[in-house]
Amino acid sequence: MLGSILSNILLVLGCCFFVGGLRYSEQTFNSTVASTMSSLMAVASASLIIPATLYAVLSQSNQNAQANILILSHGTAIILLILYVMYLYFQLRSHAQLFEEANSDIENTTGAEEEEGERLLSPWAATVVLVIVTILVAICADYLVGSIDSLVQKTGMSKTFIGLVLIPIVGNAAEHVTAVVVAYKDKMDLAIGVAIGSSLQIALFVTPFLVVLGWVMNIEMTLHFQLFETVAFFISGLVVTLLIQDGKSNYLEGGMCLGM
Repeated sequence: MLGSILSNILLVLGCCFFVGGLRYSEQTFNSTVASTMSSLMAVASASLIIPATLYAVLSQSNQNAQANILILSHGTAIILLILYVMYLYFQLRSHAQLFEEANSDIENTTGAEEEEGERLLSPWAATVVLVIVTILVAICADYLVGSIDSLVQKTGMSKTFIGLVLIPIVGNAAEHVTAVVVAYKDKMDLAIGVAIGSSLQIALFVTPFLVVLGWVMNIEMTLHFQLFETVAFFISGLVVTLLIQDGKSNYLEGGMCLGM
C-alpha cells in the first residue's frame, strides 16, 4: 500500500512535472484542488504516525499494547473511510465546479479519441470486459505475491524493496504512462488527478478498508507500519505539498520529486 502511494506521489508526479517541464517552461494547475488533495494526504499521514507513536510510547512488555493499537486502528480506519466518502461527495457534487477543468480535460481527451475511431464496446460490454480483466489481474497478483519468497532467496533483495519499489512500479505501469502522456500534452489537472488521486484512493480507502476487512475476518490488521515506512511516507507527503501548493510546476520540481 505504501509503495503504491509513494510511487504515485513521487515517481509518477515527478515524471509528469519533469516531462511537461521539458516542453513548457512552466505549467499551471488548479491550486485549490491540489491543496485539498495534499491536505487529505496529510491526514492520511497522521493516521500512520499516531499508531506508530502509540507503539513507541507503550512498553512492548505491556500485554495491552497490541490491543490498544488494534482499537485505535479500527477507529482510525472508520474515520478515514468516512473522510473518503466526504471527499467523493465534495468532488462530484457539492464542489464539482472546482474540478470542472480536470473534467473538461477528460471530456476533450475522450472526444478526440472518439473522433479517431468509432466506439467498439457498449458500456455493458466494457463493464463485463473490465470485470474479467480485473479477475485475471487478481489471479496474476496472487502468483506474483507467491513468488516473492523465492525471489528474495535467489536475488538477495529485501521484501521491503520489493514491496515499496518493484511491485508498485510494475502494478501501476499503465497508470504511470497515462499520467505522463497527459502532462506532456499540458493537461496538468488531469495528471495531478491521476497521480495524487490514486494515492488518496489507496490511503483513504484501500488501506483502511483492509483494516476493517481484517476486523470482520477476526485477523489483527493495524495501521501500525514500521518506523522507516512511516517516516518515508510523511516526509514524501510534506515535500509534495510544498511543491504543488503554488499551482505551478516545472522540470526542476519534477527532479525534486524523483530525487526524493
